[in-house]
Amino acid sequence: MNRRPTSVRAAAAALSSAGLMLTLSACGGAASGSSAESLSEVSLVFKGALTVCTDSPYAPFVYEEKGKLIGFDVDLAKQVADKLKVDLDVIDVAFDDITSGTSLNTDVCDVAVSAMTITGERARVLDFSSPYFDAKQALITPRGSGLDQLTELAGARVGVQKDTTGETFMSDFAPATAQVTAYDDAAGLQAALDAGEIDAAMLDNTVSGEFVASNGKLKLAREFDTGEQYGMAVKKDGNIPLLRQINSVLAGLREDGTYDKIYDKYFG
Repeated sequence: MNRRPTSVRAAAAALSSAGLMLTLSACGGAASGSSAESLSEVSLVFKGALTVCTDSPYAPFVYEEKGKLIGFDVDLAKQVADKLKVDLDVIDVAFDDITSGTSLNTDVCDVAVSAMTITGERARVLDFSSPYFDAKQALITPRGSGLDQLTELAGARVGVQKDTTGETFMSDFAPATAQVTAYDDAAGLQAALDAGEIDAAMLDNTVSGEFVASNGKLKLAREFDTGEQYGMAVKKDGNIPLLRQINSVLAGLREDGTYDKIYDKYFG
C-alpha cells in the first residue's frame, strides 16, 4: 500500500534512492548531531515492549482472529521483538497516520509494519528498513464481466483503497471515463465489490487472493508489475538503533530459512 507517490512509475525509481538512504542510515549517516548513546541504544516508547502500528484488516498481512491481531506482518514484527527480548504490542491505526509519519513521529508506536510500499515521498517523513516483500497491482473483476484490461474500464466503476498505490495507479493509467471511488480501508473496498456497488477493484496483488478466495464470483483479471517493495518504518532520524536491529533480523530470517516458513504459513 502507498500514500500517493507522485506516480507509480516513480515508486520503482524511488526504491533505489531509498536503498541508498538505508545504507547511510545503517552507517549512522542519517543521524547527524546525535550523541554516541543515541546511536547504540534502542529507545522504545514503552519500556519492555515493542509497539507496532498497523492498519487492519489487510489479510494476510494483518487481521483479527479471536480478538487478537495476527498475520504475516505481525509474525515478522514478533521476530524483532524477540531479538530485543521485549513483548510485542500491536495497535490498529489509520493507514494515513502511518504513511504521513504522524503515528511514529509523535511516539504512538516504535515501528510501523503495514504492507507499506517504500517510496521517496514516505522516505521524507519516515526511515525505512530494507525491503521485506515484493508487490504488484492487481485488477479484480467479476467472472464473465469482460473487464480484463485497463482500456476496458472506460465508464466502469472501479474501487481502490484511499491513499494507496492502487489509487495512484488508477489516477495515472485508467481511462479518463473510469469512475474511481476510494474506500477508507480494504474491508470497505471488498464489501463494495461483493455487493456489486463497483465493477472492479485495483489493489495490491499480495491481498487480491483473499478477495477472490472469499467470493467465487470474482477473479484476478490481470497483474501489473509496478516494482513495489514493502518496508518497515521508524520515526524520521529518531531511532537508528532500532532500524539497525530490524535490518539485522530481516537478514537473519532469510539466511536461516525462518522467513520462508513464515511466508509459507500465510501464502502457501
